Amino acid sequence: METPFKIIALCLPLLATAAASPVQADDYPNKPVRIISDSAPGSAVDVTFRIVMDRLGTVLGQQIVPVDEPGASGAIAAHAASDAIPDGYTLFAPAISLFIALPGKAENLPLMLPRDFLPVASLIDQPMFICASATSGIKTLPDLIARAKQQPNQISFAATGIGRITHLTGLLLQSRADIKLQVVPYTGGPAAALTDVVGGRVPLIIEGYSGLAGAIQAHSLTVLAVASAHRLPQFPDVPTAAETLPGFAAGGWQGIVAPLGTPAAAIQKVNTGLQKVLGEPNIADPLALRGAFVSPMSPSEVNAFINAQQAQWRPVLQAFMASVK
Repeated sequence: METPFKIIALCLPLLATAAASPVQADDYPNKPVRIISDSAPGSAVDVTFRIVMDRLGTVLGQQIVPVDEPGASGAIAAHAASDAIPDGYTLFAPAISLFIALPGKAENLPLMLPRDFLPVASLIDQPMFICASATSGIKTLPDLIARAKQQPNQISFAATGIGRITHLTGLLLQSRADIKLQVVPYTGGPAAALTDVVGGRVPLIIEGYSGLAGAIQAHSLTVLAVASAHRLPQFPDVPTAAETLPGFAAGGWQGIVAPLGTPAAAIQKVNTGLQKVLGEPNIADPLALRGAFVSPMSPSEVNAFINAQQAQWRPVLQAFMASVK
């Protein structure tokens, strides 16, 4: 069965073929390239994305135009990208949450590769930080786990949306630590959530560092752990969650995919350009200080990574869906 994203294109094959022109590696791109994202304008993800895209435009010799299409848990952006002419001049920058979304939460999600899009490149990994309000008195991850065992379902954590990676990290934490927490979902990024956490109304928050940096630096939040495989050189004093719960790892990811039918020459040109950009210290180092770590991959590596992430999170999603039936 064909993916619903492609119904319009399948109904109008001659129009799509006529509109798309052959792409040669030596002349692509010869006009601006649009890259659609589901992030909100001005969000931490959007800012990070634009830093990379500005430099990519210089490398490719054409303007890269970021287009924000937030809403419907990413389905609006996915539709806009999928329905674009597959000529290499419209690409899509999805987050990992669109590939591990709760089935039925938004139309045609989760996305699948290569069913819905062709993999192009990887941009960044963003390990999740588990933090507590400074007023909560919770100082370490073992402290949180001990309190949660004593007070099941009494401690809440803020997450930016049900089914997003912040929420799933909380679910994984509960499963691995054998505790019960209450999720408090927020929309529009971590800003609204931080207001409640810093104010002491919600004791915990799980989010990427860039969304929490100001509150951490102001000592309004206590960092309990980071969900990276190893301690981060930029944050050497922050323990990993794996030091308490061996093997625990969770993080955001952002990459680039292309509409089905996009020429291989365009995909390879963008991948090569991004490999160069992500290898530049003046791009990688500032991003690392924001908790976003460059993650260059070939198209086949992107495909394998997404498949591995879907396999990792599938049991967590299934357990959650069973719990809410």
